[in-house]
Amino acid sequence: MISDLVVRRHPRNSAPVPSLILCAVLVFPAQVTGQSQGGLQGREWSAEEVIKQERFAAPPDAIAEAVLAPRYLNVTLTNPSPDKRWFLNEIGDGPVTMDVFSKPFHELGGVFVDYAANRSRTLTTRNNVGIELISAEDGSTVRVEVPGGARVSNATWSPDGRRLAFFAHFDDATHIFVADPASGRSRQLTRTPVLASLYTGFSWSGDGERIATVLVPSGRSLMPVMPSVPVGPQVKVTEDAENRLRTYASLMATPHDQELLEWHATGQVALIDVDSRRATHVGPPTMVRSLDLSPDGQYLRVTRMTKPFSYVVPVDDFGSVEEVWDASGTVFATVDVDSLDTGVWDPDQPQPQPGQFGQGRQSGRREVAWRLDGQGLTFLEQEPALEGEDTASARNPARGQEESPAGQRSRREDRVMQWLPPFDSANLVVVYENNARVSNHHFSPDHEILFLTERNGQNTHEFAVDLSDPETKHTLARYESDDFYANPGSLLMTRGPIPSGRGSRRFRFGGGGAGGGTVQLSADGEHVFYVGSEYDPNPMEVGPKSFIDKVGIQSGGRDRIYESENDGRYERITAVLDIDMVRLVVSRETPTEVPQSYLRAGDQLTLLTENTNYTPDLTHAPRERFVVERPDGFKFLVNVILPPEHRSGTRLPAMFWFYPREYTDQEDYDEGARTFNKNSFPNFGTRSMQYLIRLGYAVVEPDAPIVGPEGQMNNNYEHDLRNNLAAVIDELDRREIIDRDRLGIGGHSYGSFSTANAMVHTPFFKAGIAGDGNFNRTLTPLSFQNERRILWEAREVYLSMSPFLYANNLTGALLIYHGLHDQNEGTAPEHAPRMFHALNGLGKTAAMYLYPFEDHGPATRETLLDLWARWTAWLDIYVKNAGREGEPPVTEDSPSRSR
Repeated sequence: MISDLVVRRHPRNSAPVPSLILCAVLVFPAQVTGQSQGGLQGREWSAEEVIKQERFAAPPDAIAEAVLAPRYLNVTLTNPSPDKRWFLNEIGDGPVTMDVFSKPFHELGGVFVDYAANRSRTLTTRNNVGIELISAEDGSTVRVEVPGGARVSNATWSPDGRRLAFFAHFDDATHIFVADPASGRSRQLTRTPVLASLYTGFSWSGDGERIATVLVPSGRSLMPVMPSVPVGPQVKVTEDAENRLRTYASLMATPHDQELLEWHATGQVALIDVDSRRATHVGPPTMVRSLDLSPDGQYLRVTRMTKPFSYVVPVDDFGSVEEVWDASGTVFATVDVDSLDTGVWDPDQPQPQPGQFGQGRQSGRREVAWRLDGQGLTFLEQEPALEGEDTASARNPARGQEESPAGQRSRREDRVMQWLPPFDSANLVVVYENNARVSNHHFSPDHEILFLTERNGQNTHEFAVDLSDPETKHTLARYESDDFYANPGSLLMTRGPIPSGRGSRRFRFGGGGAGGGTVQLSADGEHVFYVGSEYDPNPMEVGPKSFIDKVGIQSGGRDRIYESENDGRYERITAVLDIDMVRLVVSRETPTEVPQSYLRAGDQLTLLTENTNYTPDLTHAPRERFVVERPDGFKFLVNVILPPEHRSGTRLPAMFWFYPREYTDQEDYDEGARTFNKNSFPNFGTRSMQYLIRLGYAVVEPDAPIVGPEGQMNNNYEHDLRNNLAAVIDELDRREIIDRDRLGIGGHSYGSFSTANAMVHTPFFKAGIAGDGNFNRTLTPLSFQNERRILWEAREVYLSMSPFLYANNLTGALLIYHGLHDQNEGTAPEHAPRMFHALNGLGKTAAMYLYPFEDHGPATRETLLDLWARWTAWLDIYVKNAGREGEPPVTEDSPSRSR
């Protein structure tokens, strides 16, 4: 593998070295620890050597320890068994290593296939080392047997909770294993390897007796081989319409790519009896996108990818057809047909105004799901249009009139439908009709009560209907969608884990997705439950509370049966074990105490986990969160973390890490701060810039609002970027936190792009770190980020926002890094060498590191440590010791520079 490492220092900077353009063959070490890796064995860590080094380097031990801390061993109990006795936890073992990450794979229009193992590359690079079950009563554990030499993923409970199944990934195959929760013993279920290249899962029957999956077809042909002699050019031809596509990183390019995709995607649908391991083939091999086995195990919803393929959009936009099959593979019905979407605007849908999103109203069957009582399918669908009715006008009033002959607006009923076997037109049943569009349709466990949501503008109405009296709506909640503090929470469902709810006003409970799931009722069948978080209008002073409200179906009366404390501690619900007895599993944390899961029964708490705070110096470090005001009066937040032993008035070198976002006005910005949780434990990951406090830096994370009219915010990008940063620096200087002569700035993706802009449009920063970014907006001419105008509609905006075009104005030293397999739209790896080439030609100070196989953000252990080595070396030279040639390195104990 070839890695590009390029460095240039301009003589006016400290510690000059000759201009270097280096190219070397990488050696991938099996382990990277401390300072022993990367050619520095037995020697003091040297920033100068690290910057030039052509093998993977390692950062100072204090940084490496934080990066590799085993946070993956900490557990939050969110995946209970159906009987609520156990929680399922897949056990990780840290970042993937490069020897795994570099295994050969095929790249086919956004589909990446580990062809040696017939599975998605993601299943090879993102998996776990083991599975454990944790008791909901006392936290005791049962370890699930994992076959030797295998990695695991997709651990899933059977609906009855008697079993769990998981993927076991070997070097050359993936198999399904089934385990007994009581003993942890497991056994292999599949005799034929699973084909997990396009569809990467499996589906249980309701009784836990069968599993549907996709297997490698018997008698499969050999994998297509690329012709040794080209048969023609790569071909693309424009369509007869505007086709405003993003700059996709991965597209099909040749007929051979199409052959490979079809070969990798074509698999054999199979039903496997769990007891006997007998596999029954269902239908002929086909390109399966998804499978969903009915609760009774008699039918499958199968989504097949269809031809033609395309060279201009990724595989996700290829056509598909969703069908209902029986166990023999007979196609009973077509549920939905999706044509190849090449990005051409549908003339029957409203087109967006420049700078604004435009979405036509979804038509056809919606929220399709199996009924959990085994009685066919359920879905939403609008009443069919009358013969001769202009349906395009109904969707887009600008295209025509929407008045009936009587002068009244025509309105089609929205319906909840049931589709029974054999899924023909005669077995379509209207369950309920509503005169307004509805969503989120769910049932009571006996399917006699229907729960729906209807919206009219900002007015949201959640109601229940007893299907024996469909004319009566029972209001459960009514509120304005934009009234943040009026939101009642979300209905508690009978099935599915509970996500954290952080950053969201509402908890999202599982159980059938948007439709079809069953709502948890009280034991008397007369109440439902709403679960949510309640935020205070002053979140910087008052923390949020979690709550459960008991709501009468008939009366709408609401009683709070659980409310968490919020006095210095945050408690959130992760599972409901017995709603009538209010037996919950909760996660409790403080700003300095790592989250732990507890069984809560009334006021009694039983500890279930033993999580560890791996960086207590960071969680106890001094922090400041304050508001700054720009010259134009706009106010925004800044977060600062300081070294643990920091003394007030000691000015520090500082590293800014940021990511600008767009807003229409102050109110729009302020809405984002409402979910701030002053009682939450700080989360750190492998790239948390806060680790720099261990090296004596202040780490500053400022919001960076870009403000303007809807669709035109970026007209003010350069102006707001400069004023944001100047206001933050002035305030930090006033507080005597920073040495404004020793500042660095950095960011990832759009933050990388903005880092380069900050360094070409302001003189504030001695160094920058720009990762996986874009430096030339003319290379994304058909919109980018939240900018919806195209280059030819907003030419000056595109040009002024392109730091490449202002590279001659760069102040400071810019470190650029990029993953060579970056799949993010708009941040192609070519941006890095183009920007470096310009800076090198202009005599600027820069370095570039291109990482093999890495996507939009580093993943491997080797790359992560190497990045931190380059970052800390770069900042050591150009920020901490800026302008101090021949002087000892500055520490927090050094005298403050006079102001």
